[in-house]
Amino acid sequence: MPETTTTTATARSAEDRALETKGTTNSPAVYRLVARVVRERHPGGGTLVDVGCGTGNLRPFVRERFDHYVGVDVVRHDGFPDDAEFARVDMDTGRVPRPDGSAQVVAAVETIEHVENPRAFVRELARLTAPGGLVIVTTPNQLSLLSKLGLVLKNQFPFFQEAPGLYPAHLSALLEIDLVRIARECGLVDARVHYTGSGRIPGVPWHWPRGFGGRAFSDNVLLEARRP
Repeated sequence: MPETTTTTATARSAEDRALETKGTTNSPAVYRLVARVVRERHPGGGTLVDVGCGTGNLRPFVRERFDHYVGVDVVRHDGFPDDAEFARVDMDTGRVPRPDGSAQVVAAVETIEHVENPRAFVRELARLTAPGGLVIVTTPNQLSLLSKLGLVLKNQFPFFQEAPGLYPAHLSALLEIDLVRIARECGLVDARVHYTGSGRIPGVPWHWPRGFGGRAFSDNVLLEARRP
């Protein structure tokens, strides 16, 4: 009988999963939301550590707010800026090679859904953050109309279906309450939730018109919290 090979989430490395994503998110609205939160909540200066940085697409949105940018990912993607500091780390198994409390802002844009242990991941983000510093995490919004309808009709969240570029690249589907609880359990305070205000209309390739926003009409959710 011929030998067969199956590909599963556990059989594929974190690097394989990262390469499948091409190191970027399809929604610029996520980067714009992160930039807005940084403007409103960070006085400026210091270091930004971008965990799960991909091609470094967040950097242009926030570079004027920081003195130093550090990208962290399991693989250095093509297009990552040559003049930016980079650290290669598998966030399922390793630690970022930076001292405790060395960053004023630590951001993980569309990354937590790719890791096997979200709580261990946020603990590492909190470790990197200076006292009073800001942790920012974004992830697909499982409470949008699109996500709820997908769950009802297909018994799967749309962003976690077994389809190219999704599962097993996306592993951990989290609700906003999960993000708040994880932040609290990891010692973070003043947790706040925001939405991109950009989301796809179920069943068609179009987005909701301008003016639709909030939880129901946003494809992505953002958590911000501080290290006390």
